[in-house]
Order: sequence, then C-alpha cells, then structure tokens
Amino acid sequence: MKNINNFKSGLHKQQKLYKSFKPTLINSEWTWNDPIINVLLEQANSTLGRLDGYSLLIKDIDLFIGMHKVKEANTSSKIEGTKTGIDEALMDEKEIDPEKRDDWKEVNNYLKAMDYSLNKLNKLPLSCRLLKDAHKILMQGVRGENKSPGQFRKSQNWIGGSNLTDAFFIPPHQNEVADLMGDLEKFWHNDNIHIPHLIKIALSHYQFETIHPFLDGNGRIGRLLITLYLVAFKLLSKPCLFLSDFFEKNRTSYYDALSRVRESNDMTHWIKFFLNAVIKTSEKGQITFIEIISLEKELDQEILKLGRKSTNGYNLLRYLFSKPLINAQDVSDVIGLTPATANSIIRDFEKLNILNEITGNSRNRMFVFSRYLNIFK
Repeated sequence: MKNINNFKSGLHKQQKLYKSFKPTLINSEWTWNDPIINVLLEQANSTLGRLDGYSLLIKDIDLFIGMHKVKEANTSSKIEGTKTGIDEALMDEKEIDPEKRDDWKEVNNYLKAMDYSLNKLNKLPLSCRLLKDAHKILMQGVRGENKSPGQFRKSQNWIGGSNLTDAFFIPPHQNEVADLMGDLEKFWHNDNIHIPHLIKIALSHYQFETIHPFLDGNGRIGRLLITLYLVAFKLLSKPCLFLSDFFEKNRTSYYDALSRVRESNDMTHWIKFFLNAVIKTSEKGQITFIEIISLEKELDQEILKLGRKSTNGYNLLRYLFSKPLINAQDVSDVIGLTPATANSIIRDFEKLNILNEITGNSRNRMFVFSRYLNIFK
C-alpha cells in the first residue's frame, strides 16, 4: 500500500544526448491523508450521480448526447491548436472554406474516434487496444497521419521546444512505453486494489499524459480516456461528462497541475484539480440539461400552432436537437419530404423564430437553431 502524500513521480534517465523521464508504475493500492480530497471526492460523486440521473430521465437523450460529443470533439481539438468553431464542426466538409478543412477534419476525426470507442465498450473492456484503434481513426488523413497511427511510438518524442535539447518535457524512452502502458491497463482492471474510481481516473489521465505513448494526439486520446473509463465502469449510463471544456478554460492551471506532479511529486494537487473539474463540469452539465428540457417544452407548444403541419414540425425539431445547423436538402433527405414541403416547414420555423438563415444567399442557404446551439457555446 502506497500513500499519495509520499508519491514519487519517477526518475530522469540519461539517454545519449538527453534525459527522458520514466514515471513510477501506478498499479498499486493508493491511500492519502488529505481530508480535502475526501470532501471533493464526495462532492464529485454526488454531482456526477445527479448528472447521470438527468441522462436517464430525459427522452431522446441520445440526440442531446450527440451535441455534447460535438462540443467535446471541438474543444479537445481546440486545446491542441485547431480553430474550428462548434457551428463549423456541424457542417459537411464541402461547406467548409478550403483553408479551414484541415482543422475541420481533425475535429471530425475525433468525433469518429469517440463514437467508435464508445460503441466498442458494449462488447470490449477498456484497453490499450481500444485506445490504439481510436488513435488510428484520429490520425487518418490529417496532420500526424505519418506518425504511426494506431501504434505506440517507436521513437522518442518531446513536449515544448524545437528538439530534444531544449524540450520542456521528455517522456519515457520508446522501449519503456509498452511496459508502462501495460501497467496502466492492469491498474484499470485490478480487482485486488480498492481505490475510488474517480481517483483512479485522475491517476490514469496523469500517467497516460506522462507516458505520452503516441507520437501525436496524446492530449486528445488522454482526455477521451476519461470519458471511456466513466462509461466502461458504469459511473455514467451515457457519455454526458467531458472535461475538455474545463481544461481549455483553465489551460494554464491544467498543464501546471500535471507538470507539478513530475517536478515536485505533488499528486495531491493534481487530484484536487481533477476532482474540481468533475464537480464544476457535472454542475454545468445539469444546468445544460435543465435548459434543454425547458426549451424542448416551450418549442413543443410553439409547434402546435402549425396545425396539420405539426407532425413534420415535431420531426424536424427532433432532428435539430442532433444537428442544429441545416439546409433544405437535409430536411428533405432526413424527414422524407419533397423539396417544396421541406422549404415550407423551414419557413414556418423561421416565423416561429426557431430557425434563422445565416448565409444571406438566395441559394445554398443554411439555417441555424440558435437558441439550442447557444446552450453549448
């Protein structure tokens, strides 16, 4: 049994021209003395449980979860430098300006990797294999596509700086990655250690980011790992908690907290930061669900005004909750309407102030469900 208060993060190992950092193995029983961790852990479990309760009570929850995923894909990619807006992430590739398509592709790859991984959890446990598969999807056809997609790295990487001689941080040597990741996977499934799941997730995210097992995409896969763990171990019934928004808004503190473990062995500080992220994000998620429920009830009443057109109206509203940025062709294809009927229902939604046209064009017009999209901005 090891105490987090006495955590030793690892050691620097001399390589030929640089020193790499090999983290301590974490597949152990961990305890702590700091009572603040206990208080935060209780709050985090409570708020997470209430958030999960909302996800079980709301009808058509998967429609809203879809938008949560889009926001997570956009925000997690934004941390890594992409500049795609959440509205652009909802567009088809042909609708994106050519100079923005690389960023758009990265965001959509992350969304595909997320969907793939979450679906796989229905049949497979959380594993290194699952993370590798997600990474392969993440890297397809984008910057980093030549950096061993779907494979743990076979060469040394670094964080910050232009090369190994002036790097801010140098992760473990490539020959150590497989054993370190193997230890991390064992930690997830070790039934002989008794640690609250949220503490295990905090330790796992730190360890993954410190190992930096891929040549590129480690930040995004490491943040995806958090949600995959929550779903895999039944802390959430639906993937409705994503921490990238909190990490992005507190980016400096996020990186500082991770670095503080490596530099000062201060795992306690990182765990407190992580638990606060869970609390704040869960609270915000509950508010989001409350706003969605209120908006849905309000608009259901508005659509009643359409009379015999209300059936098409309800069908379109359901679609808008999954994709709040549309064109007339979308409406025609998805709801099964003629182009004339699709344009008619869109005009009705404009009159009800549900949809607003955003291009100003007479052709190839786009419409946005602003009142819903703004909930996620």
